Amino acid sequence: MSEQSFETRIKLDQFKARDYQRPLFEAIEKKGIKRAVLVWHRRAGKDVACFNLMIRMAIRNIGSYFYILPTFRQARLVLFQGITTEGKRFLDYLPTELVKAINIQEMSIEFTNGSRIYFLGSDNYDSLRGSNPKGVVFSEYAFQHEAVYATIRPVLVANDGWAVFISTPFGDNFFHQIYLVAQQSPDWFCDLRTVEDTQVISSEAIDKEVKEGLMSPDMVAQEYYCSFSTGALGAYYSKYLNKLELEGHICEVPWEPSFKVHTAWDLGMRDETVIIFFQVIGNAIKIIEVYSNANVGLEHYIHVVLNKDYTYGKHIAPHDIKVRDFTAGGVSRWDKANNMGLKFSLCPDMSIIDGIETVRTTLPRIWLDRDKCKKLISAIRDYRRRYDEKLKRYDPKPLHDHNSNYADALRYLCVGLPLVKSVNSTPEELEMRYQQARMGGPMLPEPFRKPF
Repeated sequence: MSEQSFETRIKLDQFKARDYQRPLFEAIEKKGIKRAVLVWHRRAGKDVACFNLMIRMAIRNIGSYFYILPTFRQARLVLFQGITTEGKRFLDYLPTELVKAINIQEMSIEFTNGSRIYFLGSDNYDSLRGSNPKGVVFSEYAFQHEAVYATIRPVLVANDGWAVFISTPFGDNFFHQIYLVAQQSPDWFCDLRTVEDTQVISSEAIDKEVKEGLMSPDMVAQEYYCSFSTGALGAYYSKYLNKLELEGHICEVPWEPSFKVHTAWDLGMRDETVIIFFQVIGNAIKIIEVYSNANVGLEHYIHVVLNKDYTYGKHIAPHDIKVRDFTAGGVSRWDKANNMGLKFSLCPDMSIIDGIETVRTTLPRIWLDRDKCKKLISAIRDYRRRYDEKLKRYDPKPLHDHNSNYADALRYLCVGLPLVKSVNSTPEELEMRYQQARMGGPMLPEPFRKPF
């Protein structure tokens, strides 16, 4: 062994993996596993372990490596400027003799062999298109933009790259979904560790945090005992959704051809546009599917809607649809849609907070298709209040993130329900149409035969 390689081994030994951390290194380094999910409790050393794994992989295999946190600012604070609980800087784990340069501005590390590690934020995931990483760590993945992995995944598949997803739970969102995938796949490494498994933190220390008001029991369940069922802290609808699930309202919701389909839109400019397709049958609101997309024009969405086999009732949109778009010759999206054969109805004007309360009172009447509404279900479960770090409390206003577009569309649906009543029928007609659609029941009497 050369003097340089011996010195490198000594430097890397600054990090000593704990017993429960070693299987991760064995899976990636020795077994060649390409995907790993770690559901480790708070202060279990997730980032320290994964940063050292990335250092080792970058030294062995020349290439680009991405360490991604929810935001660019978090990447700088947590990793590039971060200090461990033992008082050691993350950058101190680097073998200095193998580091060629550290670029503070772009937050990157260049090794003498040509490998680079970049610290990035998922909030700018679109900029990752066209990149070519050999390895990626998604830190605090439960809080990242859902599209970040979908953006990078094709490249990882093409170059046989690896990815590690680490986080504490945050309700039943996409991190929970990828954890379930990892659990069931022999090609993934999957590991869940609570404080009972690691013994890193005593129950007495946790109880003290609760008594001193530093953590709620819900947060303890989520952060220390890795509970996915707690729901996002500060969530508006989580407990309501849990009740819907228990009562069987999240199931297969078939389209009833004898009833009109209505749509509720959240029209994104830079974010996603979300369209909810629903039917009102008696007192029940049946959400039969959801469509979403981004970076395409209004023509695309109108084409999607009008090319379905549904007979439509109302298309509910927010008030800002009437704002004129001067980049498009001063034509509003309202006028543009009308010219293309889709007439919107304006959602009644209501504050966001009052609208959220309307959703809460309406949710018991809602049925959601389990498969066609997955993104909507996940989003409204995790839609939550903004947390004020300075004041250490939740703000009444919602946090704007990838869940907001779906939650806003649902809010417009619930607030706009009075618009739908004008196309509803009498209870007798509804019952007859229902029987006809479901069981081939009696045809409507002549007085009730009218277009709908």
